[in-house]
Amino acid sequence: MSEHVVSPKTYALILTALLVGTAVTVWVAQVDLGPWSLAVALTIAVIKATLVVLFFMHMKYSHRLNWIFFAAAILWLVLLISMTLVDVIANLAGN
Repeated sequence: MSEHVVSPKTYALILTALLVGTAVTVWVAQVDLGPWSLAVALTIAVIKATLVVLFFMHMKYSHRLNWIFFAAAILWLVLLISMTLVDVIANLAGN
């Protein structure tokens, strides 16, 4: 099995994008965007996490089976968070 080799230039570009994303995150934290602050911060975080998963964890060049397990893990995380949120909302409504 041959592994895909990512060029150092690609790693440098992704690192630069992550550093820019971090700077934008810090800037957004200091600016009052009202109700949009959380949405913007989470969007930036998802973009940065996607870059890390695709390039540094080599998922972009991975087999379909790895993608299936990755999707299952994300689905499981969403399920756990949503069930916790349902429980918290039910407890808040009951009080």
